[in-house]
Amino acid sequence: MLLAINANNTNVKFGVIDGDRIVGEWRQHTSAMRTGDEHAVWLMQLLALEKIDPKAITAAIIASVVPQATFNLRRLCTRYFNVEPLVLGEPGVTYGIEIKGQGAGADRICNTVGAAVLFPKTPMVIVDFGTATTFDVVDAAGAYCGGVIAPGINLSIEALVSATALLPRIVVEKPKMVIGTTTVACMHSGVFWGYVGLIEGIVARIREEFGKPMKVISTGGLAPVFDGSTNVIEKIVPDITVRGLIEIYRRSTAK
Repeated sequence: MLLAINANNTNVKFGVIDGDRIVGEWRQHTSAMRTGDEHAVWLMQLLALEKIDPKAITAAIIASVVPQATFNLRRLCTRYFNVEPLVLGEPGVTYGIEIKGQGAGADRICNTVGAAVLFPKTPMVIVDFGTATTFDVVDAAGAYCGGVIAPGINLSIEALVSATALLPRIVVEKPKMVIGTTTVACMHSGVFWGYVGLIEGIVARIREEFGKPMKVISTGGLAPVFDGSTNVIEKIVPDITVRGLIEIYRRSTAK
């Protein structure tokens, strides 16, 4: 079995894969201070609940955009699973795709590879609702062409709350009406429909600039909140990142 770890700014996502089947998935709040031992205590209990034998895990791969957390995640793999993990960005890792431009994070590369596997020969826009809201452009050959990075929804809410004296912290949800009649209702409307407008506007500009038909999918923790609220997003693919990690592991070990 393969242990796939995706460390983002908000959460670290762990997946256990048996062949092509994801047999377990869990999230943990990202903390650079969490040791490998602390990761192990938490993860071993979850493996036991799913009746997954830790000894069955014989390989691991890590994608991380939090360098301070990578050391302890590597320590988790070497000490508790007795495997040396592949780490995206290090020698020995093969993506198998062309990356145009610079600065693509490990998570965005995984999304690109996952998209090319799930939807081959299809130009795409991947909207990822994470700490940042990212738009990744993939061409028909499966290459990463660049994209857009916008502030994430929760990040925008925190900025709004911290910069004002009376506005409360809210949870992202679809409001019943656009015109709010209370402060909280107004905030819900502004955040939710503001991001719908951002999604539709950016996707429209990407499509115009790309010049060819493109499929638009979404992923990330808040993707389901916007399901059905815009016809721009055609499909939610929650496991696209881990699918990309699985494929990168296969391409790297096939060498």
